[in-house]
Amino acid sequence: MKKTEIQNLIKEIIEKTNVAVREVGIEEKNPKSVWFSVEVDNPYFFTSRGGEALSALNHLVKRIVETKLPPENSDSFEFLIDINGFQKKRIENIHAVAHMMAERARYFKSSIEVEPMSAFDRRVVHEFLSEATDLRTESTGEGISRRVVIKYTGEL
Repeated sequence: MKKTEIQNLIKEIIEKTNVAVREVGIEEKNPKSVWFSVEVDNPYFFTSRGGEALSALNHLVKRIVETKLPPENSDSFEFLIDINGFQKKRIENIHAVAHMMAERARYFKSSIEVEPMSAFDRRVVHEFLSEATDLRTESTGEGISRRVVIKYTGEL
């Protein structure tokens, strides 16, 4: 499925919620990662309750795209839908928390547990700290108690 087809699908689904779409932009983070930046008149529908509806929109569109792709290409690229910069701000906040906790792990030379978070949020932390040579991250716990543990390894 082409990016423009996904762009049109996103617009069509959002408009079915009676939220007017001003623009759906495409930003390629890298060859396998695409960010669909949507500008709407009333973002509250999607951003209230911690962005629950926005997460549902991302899930729905991903499932539709998966059904249209051949099985061997289903992991060919990832995408994220953002509405009025909500996801961008959220990811920046997660990066700030991850950075602060990573510095704490370095300072105390120990493992630091981050508060429980969603799978998406944990993935953001893992990706953000993946380049750190002196730290390792892993997820522990079950269900809504699942969290990231940042472990100091001492290697530079």
